[in-house]
Amino acid sequence: YRKSIMLQLAASSILGLTVPHAPHAPPRCLAASRAASPVCVDDKSEVEEYFNNEGFNRWNRIYSEDGEVNAVQLDIRTGHGQTVDKILKWVDSDGRESLSDGTWCDAGCGVGSLAIPLAQRGATVVASDIAGAMASEAERRAADLGLSERASFSTSDLESLSGEYDTVSCIDVMIHYPPEKMAGMVGHLGGIAKERLILSFAPDTWYYRALKRFGELFPGPSKTTRAYLHTEEAVLKALSEAGFAPSRTEMTGTNFYFSRLIEAVRQ
Repeated sequence: YRKSIMLQLAASSILGLTVPHAPHAPPRCLAASRAASPVCVDDKSEVEEYFNNEGFNRWNRIYSEDGEVNAVQLDIRTGHGQTVDKILKWVDSDGRESLSDGTWCDAGCGVGSLAIPLAQRGATVVASDIAGAMASEAERRAADLGLSERASFSTSDLESLSGEYDTVSCIDVMIHYPPEKMAGMVGHLGGIAKERLILSFAPDTWYYRALKRFGELFPGPSKTTRAYLHTEEAVLKALSEAGFAPSRTEMTGTNFYFSRLIEAVRQ
């Protein structure tokens, strides 16, 4: 019984990566009853509402070192922190001079887990999140550290991002993009990245797929949005079509958090 519960939690948790953006997609229409007209649900609006309300409270605790969390949430905090640390190790190995000379767009910044340490290292960071509550919290944290001149935060969905940046990162966001929309999302991010794209995603393997299917049998109150796994082959193909080739990869796997990290450079 305990093993079954752990599998259920694992399935829910690998799908519970912080995902502030959802794709532009036609509203889903569900029949409220046999006689009633279909009720249309806008996935993007649901995600925005969730992360501006209960989702914000939950994930703000997870991404706060002093936030009270349960064992599963603590494990997710650890896993996400490891993913961020791996990106920062890449940055440090490249030398801070290259970082301070360029611009960095953090798409789906959450509460600033990556954007803030980048700014502390001297980067000029333009960060955004679909949820105003998340972006505001990130802005507050940056201001408390005296980083307002280095990091700016705004409310925006991913598709509305524009401009040109030396590096574009999108961490733990692709889980809400179905396979048929993932390539378009990668292509759009590639269109605003001059030199480098850094992406993470929940990998589609037989094991994670089995956990996902098992978890869907026991939907909990926190599972408010759809979640998708992606094969590494499909992600690499999308990067190639966008004009990028992988240069470094990492994998983070804790008990309840699984994320593949890819750095790709423009060809």
